[in-house]
Amino acid sequence: MKTTYNFNAGPCILPREAVQAGIEALQDFSQTGMSVIEVSHRSKEWEAVMNECKALWIELLHIPDNYEVLFLGGGASLQFCMVPMNLMEKKAAYLETGVWAKKAIKEAKGFGEVVTVASSADTTFNYIPKEYSVPSDADYFHITTNNTIYGTEIRTDMDAPVPLVADMSSDIMSRPVDVSKYALIYGGAQKNVGPAGVTFVIIRKDILGKVTRHIPSMLNYQTHIDGDSMFNTPPVFPIYIMTQTLKWLKNLGGVEAINKINREKADLLYREIDRNLLFKGTAAREDRSIMNVCFVMSEGNESLEAEFLEFAKSRGMAGIKGHRSVGGFRASIYNACPKENVQALISCMQEFEKFHK
Repeated sequence: MKTTYNFNAGPCILPREAVQAGIEALQDFSQTGMSVIEVSHRSKEWEAVMNECKALWIELLHIPDNYEVLFLGGGASLQFCMVPMNLMEKKAAYLETGVWAKKAIKEAKGFGEVVTVASSADTTFNYIPKEYSVPSDADYFHITTNNTIYGTEIRTDMDAPVPLVADMSSDIMSRPVDVSKYALIYGGAQKNVGPAGVTFVIIRKDILGKVTRHIPSMLNYQTHIDGDSMFNTPPVFPIYIMTQTLKWLKNLGGVEAINKINREKADLLYREIDRNLLFKGTAAREDRSIMNVCFVMSEGNESLEAEFLEFAKSRGMAGIKGHRSVGGFRASIYNACPKENVQALISCMQEFEKFHK
């Protein structure tokens, strides 16, 4: 089998154990003689998977009893409208730190007044704004904790004067999170905890039922709480792989253990970017993401970008091309990305540097 070092931003690299378990479940799920994508979602075998997946979320993130964990469809993009539809009566506050935050703001404007408390658009979102105030009369304050396109991350759990909502699509389970500081956390699974097709929502139950608008059943969080995430047929295979991924994470030592590994991987790669004469980082140092490492060719070496991409590809690197809106390079080093992949990329960068000294 060809050696490939996967740095794709999403769908993400997954633990080999989870992939293998998925292959086996596609052939025979829980000794039912049926594939996991054939079995009834009302069967006791499938209900056991749903219960295990939810229990793993609660255990790994120490989720308090007054929260619900939901598994939905539609990705984070659907949450951009579900959040304001369910939570905004008049006004909401948003922190604009990138493309996905901008998209969330756009959707929210259809439901009431949106206050953008701060933005880093002035420098192409290469930092996290620090000085801003959140209106005390806002129904909630929305943040995007990790910005995959620009390589910035909010790595601490902030205090907010109003209910805090966070899109954690690309850094959930990568670090310990004090869930009690958030009213709602959501995200697509395909960055850290599973394949594309399932969305996680962690929601404090007391924030619901406070808006006067009609909410269609499928867009109402309460519908999915009452139905245990099975009001309609859930995305069974993505949830199955998510469960296997979380089991792998638990066996590794949990979120605390993976956070240490993630920091080590990021430190190694950022150290090489800062040392290598051909490259430079794009994100402010204090806001650098440990999930998505973004960098470009250094000044005077911009013409080497296409050459390095081809060179890296020849060495087995996959998915390091930067987002089409910014160019450059991006190495997504999510939970399941082994340190060996990072070391291989560093060796590739060092080898390329030698050719151009």
